[in-house]
Amino acid sequence: MRTTRLRRLLVAAVALLTASAALPAAAAERPVRQDRPSHGGLSAVIRYTEYGVPHILAKDYADLGFGTGWAQAADQVCTLADGFVTLRGDRSRYFGADAGTDLSLSSAATNLSSDLFFRGVRRAGTVAKLLAEPAPLGPSRQVRDLMRGFAAGYDAWLARHRITDPTCRGAAWVRPISTLDVATRFYALSVLGGQGGAVDEITAAQPPTGATAATGATGATGAARDVDAAALIKAVRARTAADSDMGSNAVAFSGATTANGRGLLLGNPHYPWQGGRRFWQSQQTIPGELDVAGGSLLGSPTISIGYNAHVAWSHTVATGVPFNLTRLTLASSDPTVYLVDGKPEHMTKRTVTVQVKGGAPVTRTQWWTRYGPVVADPGGQPALPWTATTAYAFNDPNAANFRFADTSLGFAKARSTAGIADSLDRHQGLPWVNTVAADSAGHTLYTQSQVLPRITDALAADCSTDLGRLTYPQAGLAVLDGSRSDCTPGSDPDAVQPGIFGPSRMPVLKDAPYAENSNDSAWLANADRPLTGYERIFGAIGTPRSMRTRGALEDVSAMAKRGGLTVRDLQAQEFTNRVPAGDLAAADTAKACAALPGGSAKGSDGSSVDVSAACPVLASWDRTMNTDSRGALLFDRFWRKLTSSVAPAQLWKVPFSAADPVRTPNTLDTANPGFATALADAVGELRAAGIALDAPLGQHQFVVRGGRHIAVPGGTERLGVWNKVEAVWSPAQGGYTEVTTGSSHIQAVGWDGSGCPVARTLLTYSQSSNPDSPHHSDQTRLFSAERWVTARFCEKDILSSPALRSVRVHQR
Repeated sequence: MRTTRLRRLLVAAVALLTASAALPAAAAERPVRQDRPSHGGLSAVIRYTEYGVPHILAKDYADLGFGTGWAQAADQVCTLADGFVTLRGDRSRYFGADAGTDLSLSSAATNLSSDLFFRGVRRAGTVAKLLAEPAPLGPSRQVRDLMRGFAAGYDAWLARHRITDPTCRGAAWVRPISTLDVATRFYALSVLGGQGGAVDEITAAQPPTGATAATGATGATGAARDVDAAALIKAVRARTAADSDMGSNAVAFSGATTANGRGLLLGNPHYPWQGGRRFWQSQQTIPGELDVAGGSLLGSPTISIGYNAHVAWSHTVATGVPFNLTRLTLASSDPTVYLVDGKPEHMTKRTVTVQVKGGAPVTRTQWWTRYGPVVADPGGQPALPWTATTAYAFNDPNAANFRFADTSLGFAKARSTAGIADSLDRHQGLPWVNTVAADSAGHTLYTQSQVLPRITDALAADCSTDLGRLTYPQAGLAVLDGSRSDCTPGSDPDAVQPGIFGPSRMPVLKDAPYAENSNDSAWLANADRPLTGYERIFGAIGTPRSMRTRGALEDVSAMAKRGGLTVRDLQAQEFTNRVPAGDLAAADTAKACAALPGGSAKGSDGSSVDVSAACPVLASWDRTMNTDSRGALLFDRFWRKLTSSVAPAQLWKVPFSAADPVRTPNTLDTANPGFATALADAVGELRAAGIALDAPLGQHQFVVRGGRHIAVPGGTERLGVWNKVEAVWSPAQGGYTEVTTGSSHIQAVGWDGSGCPVARTLLTYSQSSNPDSPHHSDQTRLFSAERWVTARFCEKDILSSPALRSVRVHQR
């Protein structure tokens, strides 16, 4: 069957790419539109099906990159162009130095900070040097061709089309791009969890002068008092916490649990709904070489999360800390000289100049060491000083990692979960995510194959500073003694890159009945087969799980035990919208509410609030975050306030037990004074905003497209809802503003033996950011109605699409 299908696909490809006629006979009534054809150069055929999903057909990788760049530009030109301005370090030039970025490519608080960092990367030739490395350290020829083609396709679309999106229509900052621009975007994604999250600290670090040189000095012992350890632990946990913008759920079911003995995969990444960290859907085909569909991160010519005829995979943000700090012992005569084994080493100056709109250029110096850039932020939370005796350097091994794209391409070509694992082992390019996969033979895979500094528990015990002895066990952040060369992260013999862990050290779970992750550590990828024995830097073992992890494990373990699973069961799980926190606490909340003397409680401002009307609403709430759910909004606001004011240890009567980690802690302590206060505040808040206590959720959780409100199902991280969405509460605007982040490129994938995957997908925020596009909100409306797109993967399905529209695109 595969040979017959391949032969048909080859014939179709030849006809589409070389003939002057139309599509294969099955779609002859839909001719291929020529888009300025030329002789020679790169070319591809793009076939669009329902909801604007492009199926890109090309004869090689350069042509495939060309078609991908063209199609992405057609849907997302303004968002892409904004990102390329960032990567060139030109934001201050066009938008002003003090304005902010969309945070999609770094954590920079201002355009100036972003520009100083990315111009520094350019000036140092960092990406160019990585591109020049031979594979596997550098990119393969296939990835080079994809990047070159992507840049050419983006430029060709730009040259031939008038931009209608008002975001960048006529803007001078929309410019052609180069292969280096595309490569720099890959680099930015790789360091997003490391240097990209410390941009302000890198660009602000300056040696002390005069009186400031002695401020915060600690002496050679490096006592922890120069940095607030508790604040640093909190900051690191926040960067890796499940309630950050980058989250996700993914579950793979083995053939032992499914109706037909084949695997199933549900991927549910949680990403921002606006800006440059969006996904974009496509299918990429090179006949006989590659056939894959899924979601790509914007600006990427490879599929990030997807499936093919044999295997499907998804990612979740991992708990591994992909960086460490190194304390530098400075020479007494010069704070830019540090000592290693008693010998002085001079820091390297990186001087960067940024052009500023309406102002003089800004020139700043960054300081680099053998351990990475110096980081400092004396006024930050926590304060990170650079004194006359001590400074801190930031080690990020992903700054030398340009293997992300080849790892993803290896996934796209894999024929099994073993092929997924092989790509991870060969390329070792994933910077900050876990991988969950299932295949048509019924196998499952979970692995935290992540690029981390090779800091073992033994190294941390021997080389940690006083600060590190607090931060490493509690948050996984190592702070090493840079005065000793033997305290540098070591290397594993099976590691592609020096200073990182090799594949044999990664937490891996194969062929479990289910493998699931919701952004907690690897420990409970399967609650019946806990993973242990990994180093602390990968994540914690035997600690409380998030509410979302607990709810997910309850759901998927019950599904696996029930068995007979199909893709429909995955679809139902995505939109069950069950509230684990509600199941644990809503009944007790309603009961305690009804028992309050006089039906009133004191708010945090001391005022008395009549909460009696809230009690029956909470009692009758269906414990879901469906758009028609009444009481969901009330419980959401109450739960946010309660969990913000009451410490986890005081919230429950039954404490956490590592022997029962999914069901503990439990039993809400309604006698805690914070309980009544949170209830009063929630009721008062809704009334002040003019919102009925039993208002349907969808009236107040929404997005606006074309001037119309589209209700959004799902719930917040604190509630533990699988279908996570987050909005911003604004009393001045009468409640929640638009949803800002949450479920994004959702895929439910299985196989039925036909050679065509059974796939249902949703891109929650739709394909195009252009409000004039017909695909600006079409899938968002589907998401609101909890409906899915039936994916068209095989040739017969593509050609039978009633929405089929095809275009052949060329370079001039």
